[in-house]
Amino acid sequence: MRANRGDQSLESFRNIGLLGRMGSVQVVDTLKRLKSFLLERGCSVILEEATATVMPGHGMQVSSRKMLGEICDLVIVVGGDGSLLGAARALAGAKVRVLGVNRGRLGFLTDISPQEIEAQVAEVLDGKYIEESRFLLNAWVKRNGEPIASGSGLNDIVLHPGKSTRMIGFELYIEGQFVHSQRSDGLIVATPTGSTAYALSAGGPIMHPRLDAMVLVPMFPHTLSSRPIVVDGNAEIKIVIGDQNETYPHVSCDGQTHITCAPGDTVTISKKPQRLRLIHPLDHDFYKTCRDKLGWASTLGGIA
Repeated sequence: MRANRGDQSLESFRNIGLLGRMGSVQVVDTLKRLKSFLLERGCSVILEEATATVMPGHGMQVSSRKMLGEICDLVIVVGGDGSLLGAARALAGAKVRVLGVNRGRLGFLTDISPQEIEAQVAEVLDGKYIEESRFLLNAWVKRNGEPIASGSGLNDIVLHPGKSTRMIGFELYIEGQFVHSQRSDGLIVATPTGSTAYALSAGGPIMHPRLDAMVLVPMFPHTLSSRPIVVDGNAEIKIVIGDQNETYPHVSCDGQTHITCAPGDTVTISKKPQRLRLIHPLDHDFYKTCRDKLGWASTLGGIA
């Protein structure tokens, strides 16, 4: 994590991309406010092509999501954490900084308040922000030794039964070493970013975003002694789906990309080389976010 405090030597944010979640009047209103504010600041505004369709008569340059990262100094995502997850997969390779404005429910990643958008974005434009480097995961599915599909996720890669209610039998290997055979509803492989998402609901630990680690969380395992395992962030995870499975399990990346697997397939998961450059306001506090979003107590309530 690195805090910038208006150092004039820093490259300024001149070309700013806007990307918003579809189907929300509140998101469109926020995008319009952002566009007006950024133009007043003398910035060049580029709209992601799908976002541009909900802003008729905008008069701005339009770009694909992938190219947005190549031509912009900063991309502002307006929506919920899901919107930022989708943007992260497209933008991580471009090394562009990404800022999230919360128009969703939880807001672990999108932490700019819509009520304070002008003031908080102004501080970012003035170089007053905290930058974090978040890693993503890659997943490859192979059948008979040949790759058939791949995907990536900022939060997690999840093996699950899909629409079936049957357990999945699989073998787990970490760095080529056999760990165990398991029958369960699946396995969540999560980054520190994803440790406060699906993995948390399955009983996994909360990991600080600066940790270089992954957590493997079994989903309703048949053996109660199966517990989450935290491993090095550079480890390679391999899941071998048992030949005896009667169901065709799925692999999901951030819950947004889905791959259908077959008995005998292997799923290999490892760190993606490109990282997301996520920025926050200077007052960003991970533990305060946990208190606010997870309902942790902030006082002793009068207990001595």
